[in-house]
Amino acid sequence: MKVLIIGSGAREHGIAWKLSQSPKQPKLFCAPGNAGIADIAECVDIKPEEIDRLLEFALENTIDLTIVGPEVALVKGVVDAFEQKGLRIFGPNKKAAQLEGSKVFAKEFMQKYKIPTARHRTYNNFESAIAELQYFDLPIVIKVDGLAAGKGVVIAQNRQEAVEAIYDIMGEKKFGDAGNTIVIEEFLLGKEVSVLAFVDGKTIVPMASAQDYKRALDGDKGLNTGGMGAVSPAFYYSSKAEESVCSEIIAKTMEALKAEDIIYKGVLYFGIMLTVDGPKVLEFNVRFGDPETEVILPRLKSDLLDIFNLVVEGKLDSAEIEWSKDNAVCVVMSSGGYPEEYQVGYEIIGIDAAKEAARIYHAGTKFEDGKFVTAGGRVLVISALGEDYHAARSQAYEAIKKISFQNQHYRTDIALK
Repeated sequence: MKVLIIGSGAREHGIAWKLSQSPKQPKLFCAPGNAGIADIAECVDIKPEEIDRLLEFALENTIDLTIVGPEVALVKGVVDAFEQKGLRIFGPNKKAAQLEGSKVFAKEFMQKYKIPTARHRTYNNFESAIAELQYFDLPIVIKVDGLAAGKGVVIAQNRQEAVEAIYDIMGEKKFGDAGNTIVIEEFLLGKEVSVLAFVDGKTIVPMASAQDYKRALDGDKGLNTGGMGAVSPAFYYSSKAEESVCSEIIAKTMEALKAEDIIYKGVLYFGIMLTVDGPKVLEFNVRFGDPETEVILPRLKSDLLDIFNLVVEGKLDSAEIEWSKDNAVCVVMSSGGYPEEYQVGYEIIGIDAAKEAARIYHAGTKFEDGKFVTAGGRVLVISALGEDYHAARSQAYEAIKKISFQNQHYRTDIALK
């Protein structure tokens, strides 16, 4: 079986690694892939947003199944394009991908079907947004409507910070057209959990829970990033909380999708805050989370390829999905300065030695002149399993000690409650 994975990060490395373990031994391709993925898949120099080229490659190489990693390709309609040519592809279509592609669409969707979320308002001009800040208690959450690589959220601690954030987004166009419309919402206090689920259009099956660390610095300080680490299962996600999430959020969302005539196939990610008033949705993502993938998939005991096929075929209800009882911890090693300006091209030393202690997923790397070099903000994701959080955490940080590159940065408090 020939499988094409679209994307170039640690998430795609995690998917490729898990698929490489399948007894069916699929032939793996990845577009564009990275230096780590190249060890287990044939990398193809096509970007995720180059849908016509991806389609051409899939047709010419008789690809049996395509897995979409990044949200940009989904929002641009890669699934629709592939399905029109009769190709099998894992991921939601363009209509369904609006749940992540537009914060406004997602909020209206939740409001219409009474899916619990934060109180909010939507604005498409600077003056109205500033004038109505008075209606929100501090701190204030400001989100760009469109895609912003996980960085389009500002938590303003006072009114001045809120004004500056709105000006940066709508006036200075910090996020381009993605910030033409913004959502301002109340700040939810509580414990955060990520719940990903497989969906085949009719059936939805939650995966093992996870919790990611979005802030750049220890103590949950600094700027929001695409993620600096994760644990699975999530802290504080009790059986009572899980029951509430399944009934009040996941089941309601599935029914809402059916009511809207949205045939959703792929992964649906629920970013949830466990508040004193019950669980509430922070955001939807329409694909595997990153770095959640790097702690969830190592705990999956079932054949991921089988699950993908069942989702595409609409037969998820027949799947038997098993999870390891081990805990998983991952830590992101990033370029200094991320998520803002950073330098790349530095040699990475010690990856082979680190593999003895943990699994190393490449996020932003290249292989040049016989050596690995940095090529992105997030460079490597170090993931480990253990009988508890402490054991997994110790393994991950033991591996990190063996890796070095100039200007490296990582949080030292991942998996500490």
